[in-house]
Amino acid sequence: MGTAAVATAKEVFDLLHHDLLAIEREFGRDAVSTVAAITEITGYLRESGGKRLRPSLLLLACRSLGYSGSAMHRLGAVVEMVHTATLVHDDIIDGAELRRGRPSPNTTWGNSRCVLAGDWLYMQAFRVALNERNFRVLELLIGLTQVMVEGELLQAEKLGRPVSESEYNELIYRKTACLFEVSMRLGAVLAGADRLTEECLAEYGHALGLAFQVVDDVLDLTSEEAILGKPVASDLREGKATLALVHALAHATAEEGEAILQVLADGAFTQFRYQDVLTILDRHGSIDFAMDVARKHAERARRSLDCLPESEYKRALLWVPDFVVNREK
Repeated sequence: MGTAAVATAKEVFDLLHHDLLAIEREFGRDAVSTVAAITEITGYLRESGGKRLRPSLLLLACRSLGYSGSAMHRLGAVVEMVHTATLVHDDIIDGAELRRGRPSPNTTWGNSRCVLAGDWLYMQAFRVALNERNFRVLELLIGLTQVMVEGELLQAEKLGRPVSESEYNELIYRKTACLFEVSMRLGAVLAGADRLTEECLAEYGHALGLAFQVVDDVLDLTSEEAILGKPVASDLREGKATLALVHALAHATAEEGEAILQVLADGAFTQFRYQDVLTILDRHGSIDFAMDVARKHAERARRSLDCLPESEYKRALLWVPDFVVNREK
């Protein structure tokens, strides 16, 4: 892929600047409730920022197919509300204390209120989507929510235990990639694209989402708290076997494998140090393996865009996989 065919970060920001501002306004209006606690929690989450990557994908899908109606701003806000609701619930399930470098909402408002605020965000997302009077949009959002909830339950069943690579792929599809995929599908639906084009864009979202989560899991092991905005090795402390660990377990000695399995089972570094695990991963090239997998997913995402006509928005979509793979947080 030649560099001339791919947009730069500045170009992408400039392309979407006004659209993203419109989405922020929609999100701000939609996230207000007559119950003060809900408005406070959703306001706190909005202020913490985030990449707004999922609504950006919806915008780029729409724009690349020639659609520029205001529905893409409304559904962009819907996508971000669904994503925000998942973060609220994830923090409660994981017992997280930090989110994007700030105290997670559950540490301030408590688990009960935050569960209900997350539920409210889901319902508000559907309420806004219902106003589009588009059955396909509702079908996609309902299916998405079911897949994500099932994914949380599947992950809970596998905590503290090793998983196969195929099980890991299923978990990260349900956890992350399904929302990327649906964001692209929604853009195609709004633009009135044919089924083949929708499937191509869905493939892009699927592959990109897998790459995103693989990199996320690597950063959890290799980055620093000041960069991540949360403690490093959170996944290990929660008993989650991510791709680098799956690879290491397949190549480790019996003693090394026992150490990894003990950390997963304990959900803590009580018998083995964090550095001990990193040494094992480094010895078997497991971090490099995971990053190679992420790069392959990213390349698959780029290849899936052959169905799109050439445009500045397609160039932006071609840039996103590079951003996903090379980001620091």
